[in-house]
Amino acid sequence: MTSGPISFEIFHRDAGSRARVGRVTTPHGAFDTPAFMPVGTRASVKGVLPQHVADSGAQILLNNTYHLLLRPGPDLVARRGGVHTFMGWPRPILTDSGGYQAYSLADTNQVDDDGVTFKSIVDGSDVRLTPERAIQVQNALGADIIMAFDDCPPSIDPGVQPPEQERLARAAARDRASPTGKRSRTYDHGARLDIANERTVRWLERCKRAHARSDQALFGIVQGGTDLARRSWSAERICAIDLPGYAIGGVAVGESGDQIARVVAHTAPLLPDPKPRYLMGVGYERDILAAVRAGIDMFDCVLPTRNGRNANAFTRTGQVRLRNQRFAEDDSPIEPGCDCYACAPALHGWPLPGSTTGGCFTRAYIRHLFMAGEMLGPTLVSIHNLRHFQRFMADIRAVAPTGAWDDLLVRWPVAAPPSAPAQDPPNIPRQTDPPSPERPNE
Repeated sequence: MTSGPISFEIFHRDAGSRARVGRVTTPHGAFDTPAFMPVGTRASVKGVLPQHVADSGAQILLNNTYHLLLRPGPDLVARRGGVHTFMGWPRPILTDSGGYQAYSLADTNQVDDDGVTFKSIVDGSDVRLTPERAIQVQNALGADIIMAFDDCPPSIDPGVQPPEQERLARAAARDRASPTGKRSRTYDHGARLDIANERTVRWLERCKRAHARSDQALFGIVQGGTDLARRSWSAERICAIDLPGYAIGGVAVGESGDQIARVVAHTAPLLPDPKPRYLMGVGYERDILAAVRAGIDMFDCVLPTRNGRNANAFTRTGQVRLRNQRFAEDDSPIEPGCDCYACAPALHGWPLPGSTTGGCFTRAYIRHLFMAGEMLGPTLVSIHNLRHFQRFMADIRAVAPTGAWDDLLVRWPVAAPPSAPAQDPPNIPRQTDPPSPERPNE
């Protein structure tokens, strides 16, 4: 059990893997692990009320430092009692440092050894983030867990990226292949990873010195791309700095699912066992399950709400594309057996007329909402998707102490590894989708 601004207890371990079940306690309450954190980038989980997020089973969510720095500004949030009070979320919050934006906004930023200069996505003005400034902003926001400012490089050589990733990766490499940040005519991916690793260690030391609140837990971030030796180098030096928890960054930014699993399986055991381990920006069910079995405790991703806004509903067998014409007269719920508000409103005190069982918001109705441009469509599918991931995590927590992973896959075929293609529904986007400036896959 760890203590300090947060405490972490491990209750159960799986004898056949590195999976563990525990609980993190923060100044704003506890959350069970393995945990999935919905993303509320700008102090809002898009299109969903805080009560709906809580009803999904979420116990902690994520905000983003870079975006809240731009709007409304950390001082304004601090004057209103911090981000918990400001957004009406009384449970734990984690803030990402903004380091990922140095990668995702590589077209318009400049990185050097001291920090990153961005062009504001709001008004085009210069925005400077250094390790000290990132911590100062997060101290003002008041989250329970804050992340160190890191240098996130392209995970794999831009020349061998999938086509949809190549432009972004080349931009991320463009100005950062030398310590000065000056543009280079050539790009050496190994050298870029080394620079990022060294910067991330130095920036973490600066973050720790700048951290001014005893009620916030600072986590360090391990980088290294898909190079396992560089991951080991980073983990050794990041974990030599005593902190309440540690994260694996720089994944789900263009790699295949197999590459993600390989990096996580190698890196997770290198992080201190008694402390929470956080895999940033992941993700899809099969990637979460593989990471849990490698020993990861915390996850975040925007997939539930991003896909919800695009009429893509997650189910145990794969995504359902609700704009499809075949759902125009489908009176079934998004997923039979789901207990979310969209699939079973009577369980939430809202029985629908014309049904002895309380009914559901049908696929036909939800399709109509999207085709008509009604806001309720994205809200209902987002609510369902949020609940989907929390149900999945609850089942993982129940199974981990027993090691009955095969039984879990019977109930959740969507989480089966790629070697089982018969259970892999067609046309499901992988984490090679182009990242956005907010979080991977948003």
